[in-house]
Amino acid sequence: MKISYKSLKKLIHFDQNPEELGKLLTSTGLEVEGIEEIKGDLDGLLIGQVMTCEKHPDADKLKITTVDVGAEEYLDIVCGAPNVAAGQKVIVAPVGVTLRPTEGEPFTIKKSKIRGAVSNGMLCAEDEIGLGKSHDGLLILDTPLAPGTPVSTYFNKEGDYLIEIGLTPNRADAASHYGVARDIKAVTGAAVNLPDVSAFSLGTAAPSVALEVEATEACPRFCGLEIRGVSVKESPEEIQSFLRTIGVNPINNIVDISNYVCHFLGQPMHIFDADEIRGSRVIVKKPAAGTEIVTLDGVKRTFRGEDLAICDAEGPMAIAGVFGGLNSGVKAE
Repeated sequence: MKISYKSLKKLIHFDQNPEELGKLLTSTGLEVEGIEEIKGDLDGLLIGQVMTCEKHPDADKLKITTVDVGAEEYLDIVCGAPNVAAGQKVIVAPVGVTLRPTEGEPFTIKKSKIRGAVSNGMLCAEDEIGLGKSHDGLLILDTPLAPGTPVSTYFNKEGDYLIEIGLTPNRADAASHYGVARDIKAVTGAAVNLPDVSAFSLGTAAPSVALEVEATEACPRFCGLEIRGVSVKESPEEIQSFLRTIGVNPINNIVDISNYVCHFLGQPMHIFDADEIRGSRVIVKKPAAGTEIVTLDGVKRTFRGEDLAICDAEGPMAIAGVFGGLNSGVKAE
């Protein structure tokens, strides 16, 4: 089980550094097998303000900019982004900084000459620094933070420590950040501070999907909640950073929040697209042997007659508690 040191601190106060916390957890029976420092992906990047922006004399698609990064002198940077303009707050990678893009290998910024103009850094799009997939132009920041401020401050994306616990089967109660925090409370007496959910309330509209449990021995309790009016988009950076630290790939805000709640609070869940639930029924049962499902990884799998599934009126939508189905998963729509 993987735990984010930084996220654990949101639940409970403790003074121990990662190594000391590892010894404390091991003493409670949560044996720590490893501690890994996770460096912030934005290390070395600075908030800059474009002071001047002029067309490159020898290249139609390039601009020559001067950028304030809080140093004694402005940086001269050649930029090919179509949206660069004077006055913008942008993300600057000075010479010597290593970028970790969304796709491809990390690379280090070097002083260069581009069509005869000296460039002392790079102005960055979101995909070039691992914050998204867009390469349409520079990532423009709306912030009062001064030039020279580390970008990690703006995105709250400082480094972290990954704590790996060899969880034994009898300690399912500790299979989350909340569960680990309770063990720390047992030793230190510090209070566990759960997130405030007082603003949440259920609506009064009748659900459009019926929920039935047929295999009551295998599944004594199954709960569903219908959420309407949702926009599928990228998650806030804080959520994405948490998931990356513990080795989970961010997908979108809907999928990510289910993974966040599972790993942070210990409540497993799966989210279905209501439009893809055939017959508007969710049924928990054991499909007949030979029944097939294509899971989220695109692999066709076969039920053995003893396996529990979450089904709609026509067949399985998920292998219960294990793997979601491809067809009913949350899509961009």
